[in-house]
Amino acid sequence: MRKSRAKKRILLPDPKFNDTVVTRFVNGMMYDGKKSLAFNIFYNALDIVEAKVTEEAGIETFRKALNNVMPTVEVKARRVGGSTFQIPTEVQPRRRMAVGMKWMIGYARKRNEKSMAEKLAGEILAAARNEGSAVKKKEDTHKMAEANKAFAHFRV
Repeated sequence: MRKSRAKKRILLPDPKFNDTVVTRFVNGMMYDGKKSLAFNIFYNALDIVEAKVTEEAGIETFRKALNNVMPTVEVKARRVGGSTFQIPTEVQPRRRMAVGMKWMIGYARKRNEKSMAEKLAGEILAAARNEGSAVKKKEDTHKMAEANKAFAHFRV
């Protein structure tokens, strides 16, 4: 690379749970810099989750859901001798979280509930139970990596 690597920005923890993971999630969910609106949607979604799941706190359900969505392996395309191979590679911890959050937010937006808070709550609940679109995406990614395990020796 010509330029040096970008510095990692230090995120401030969110006001309610004092957690930087929540801030990263809200930043990924935010549109047009409307952070307070994104925080309100997230907190309302956790309130809905708490109302439906009585045995644990909403933030714990969110963490469990995020862990169920984060992929451990993915495939990367690499050209070798004129043909492109899908090479399975391990996902670095920071990217695991980013990809998991991106999938969760994306599939929550595609759900059919009324408000974004309800959509997000539905996706969190589904992911916590190891079902739903985001978990299916993770399983598909893992299956693809498993199917292309023969090309792992091309890894750099």
